Amino acid sequence: MKVDILAFGIHPDDIELSCSGTLLQHISMGYSVGLCDLTQGELGTRGNAELRFKEAENAKAKMGAKFRYNLKMPDGFTVWNKENIIKIARIIRLHRPGIVLANAISDRHPDHGRGAKLVADACFYSGLSKIEIKNKKGELLPKWRPQAVYHYVQDRNIPHNFLVDISTFFEKKIELILTFESQFYREGGDQGPETPISGKYFLDFMRAKNKSYGRDIGVDYAEAFTVNRDIGVNNLFHLL
Repeated sequence: MKVDILAFGIHPDDIELSCSGTLLQHISMGYSVGLCDLTQGELGTRGNAELRFKEAENAKAKMGAKFRYNLKMPDGFTVWNKENIIKIARIIRLHRPGIVLANAISDRHPDHGRGAKLVADACFYSGLSKIEIKNKKGELLPKWRPQAVYHYVQDRNIPHNFLVDISTFFEKKIELILTFESQFYREGGDQGPETPISGKYFLDFMRAKNKSYGRDIGVDYAEAFTVNRDIGVNNLFHLL
């Protein structure tokens, strides 16, 4: 199954927190989207791997994504090595996305930057014909390199290169985030241990963050992205 956009997150809920508005926007325009989590988030203070997997599947269904993988790399200790590069490149070759979205290149959580590099490098190596990768049937997968890799901005407000208007889908984004019930505040529920994202006012922070980005481009809400290459256009009005 070929998809137009393939979004990666090193933890379940990274995608929902940081780029789900953008994905919803593009699904509404007819583009197909796939998702892939690198780890099960098993080191997270709240919840566990099994629960977070169920939450991730529920979020996928609510979003309307075509599929969601979990590569089960070790949370907190995912390393750059051939094995992990091949795991990611296999998903890329199987689904041949035009665009890949990945974790922030630098962030408060050290896993995010490592995930960003793993995915970006895997996109490059996936395009090398001499690297042989097989599917489950043992058949060689043809090389594939996405046209672009964009990194979503996460916790820290690092300098960004472009913003995507998500105004129409911001409330749906909040709904997707709250699908991860184990991670976020629930009125009247068992709150569990406190974490940087579990507080009662965390979603107020998310709203303010996306509203601040939106203000920069004259819309209600936006999400921010970085890119490690020049962006080319053939129509200046596409930059509005």
